[in-house]
Amino acid sequence: PKDWFGFPIHVGTKLIYVVVNKEYLALASGLGNLFELASFDIIKNKKPDGIYILGIDNQFFEEPDDFNGVIYKENDGTYVGLVGDDPSIDYFGYMKKMILTIHNLLIIDEGRLPIHGALAHIKLRNGKKANVMLIGDSGAGKSETLDALNRLQGEVSEVNILIDDMGSLDITGDGTVVAYGTETGAFVRLDDLQPGYAYSTMDRSIFMNPNEINARVIVPYSNYTEIIKPTRIDYFLYANNYNEDVKEKIAFFKKAEDANDVFSKGARMAKGTTTEKGLTYSYFANPFGAVQRREKHEAIAQRYLKSMIDGGVKVGEVMTRLGIHGFEMEGPLQAAKALLEAIEELES
Repeated sequence: PKDWFGFPIHVGTKLIYVVVNKEYLALASGLGNLFELASFDIIKNKKPDGIYILGIDNQFFEEPDDFNGVIYKENDGTYVGLVGDDPSIDYFGYMKKMILTIHNLLIIDEGRLPIHGALAHIKLRNGKKANVMLIGDSGAGKSETLDALNRLQGEVSEVNILIDDMGSLDITGDGTVVAYGTETGAFVRLDDLQPGYAYSTMDRSIFMNPNEINARVIVPYSNYTEIIKPTRIDYFLYANNYNEDVKEKIAFFKKAEDANDVFSKGARMAKGTTTEKGLTYSYFANPFGAVQRREKHEAIAQRYLKSMIDGGVKVGEVMTRLGIHGFEMEGPLQAAKALLEAIEELES
């Protein structure tokens, strides 16, 4: 027991116990910047929705490769995730993504839609405002587009990030689609941040591999009360980083079937932010639970896309072109300007 440490955390509305071997305690230290820690009162009165154990001896796994990560579902509905003890898993991504996969599996079991993307409340200087959700895998251009929008200070007064990486959708009693967050912090590439930002918040940032390509930092950006408030969506957009020859920087769908074709394909041009290269495909841009429960997720996704389009949510694609050589800066900037124009056309 002295070799293990427990961290009860809130992941959205789910309670997950994270149990970590002392050899990986440095990874666990980042949890406080990323998630809300649960209080003793919560622990005493609520059963966990999921358990994640990191650093188990590899001999306990049924299959040799299972040390990379395996998730079991108990009879009472609790998910248990296990990762072994190996130098190759000594990376914070193994901590964060297994936790979020457990969260997403719980969300799918409830008939709700997990989302791999960002949500921002955008307020213009003319008083117009909108909640914009951008969907896409790593390197799709979500954060770059929001950052470019934030730099249009002549027209934009505020870009408030409500969800940085993972969230979920629900449909209220009156048919409105609302979003919930999972994290109070962000695990982001240093290259994605404005120059100097990470160092200006150094007193509360945790840096991972700052000397390497794809260096990351864990920085808090919100509070738990804010991320679990239901937030209505105005725009639900797939971040297309690979389509070079485009006339419209934003294209909207009229039919849920057409939207589902694009979202479910999950295409992106990999930019070295992961181990992938070239044009890749990831079901619904979400390898964290969606692909493991694809059949059930597909039915949920179609229902939600139809509810959004029928309810007046603007569902479409925003062309970030981040994956195209020469458009790394101009692509997200043009996408941000197109998004600005779209928000200006919204009825107050």
